[in-house]
Amino acid sequence: MENILGEDWIVTPAGGATGEAYFAQSGNQKLFLKRNSSPFLAVLSAEGIVPKLLWTKRLENGDVITAQRWLQGRELKAVEMREKSVAELLRKIHRSSELLHMLKRLGKEPLTVKSIYQEVYGQRQNQELPIVEKALDYLARELFEVEEHEMVVCHCDVNHNNWLLTDYGDLYLIDWDGAMIADPAIDIGLLLYWYIPKEKWQIWFENYGMMFTDELGKRMHWYVVAHTVQTIFWCREKQREDEQYSWLKYLETLMENE
Repeated sequence: MENILGEDWIVTPAGGATGEAYFAQSGNQKLFLKRNSSPFLAVLSAEGIVPKLLWTKRLENGDVITAQRWLQGRELKAVEMREKSVAELLRKIHRSSELLHMLKRLGKEPLTVKSIYQEVYGQRQNQELPIVEKALDYLARELFEVEEHEMVVCHCDVNHNNWLLTDYGDLYLIDWDGAMIADPAIDIGLLLYWYIPKEKWQIWFENYGMMFTDELGKRMHWYVVAHTVQTIFWCREKQREDEQYSWLKYLETLMENE
């Protein structure tokens, strides 16, 4: 990385699951670098959804390095996910024809309820816990009742850690490695179930610009249950027992009325 920028730059790993992100600094200049980022990043930058993309360079080995403006800021707190700006930015993402066009050009296939169920069911083991079996039965039973409507670009990981609020008050949604073409109820369901008290859902939907319906609520619940079961299986694979226990307790609350 130092060879790209010059001797005056100090480059350090930025962490993350891929290990391909870095911070670079030279005096007062700061950059966020990433190796082999998707071309999708350029459209996200142009739409103002992620910090501005400054340049892209291709290395002799074929790797591509992107540099974004490094902005002083912080991740959102859980309670701040109720803010109007969050709903407005998510609406902008879901309604962007440019983002959708780019993902289609990149060959992304729509994520359907059938494909989600097949992936979840394929991860099960014999003698699953009763609450997991109950959830799998629910997903199968409701599979043909949960129909996708408009398919849009979904972030698919709207955890508050992925929302960047700069010191100037600008809000961005970062870490787009898991983006899919899918039902917007995936993003909406996870955000509302995790962060918004049910009595405040109506206000959130007004800020987002959509009417809440029972049919939408059914889709949201199905996706949240599916995501929770997938997370339980992931925790089991990674031997994260404490996290797995917490997600099992959460699944119990989701399945109380099913």
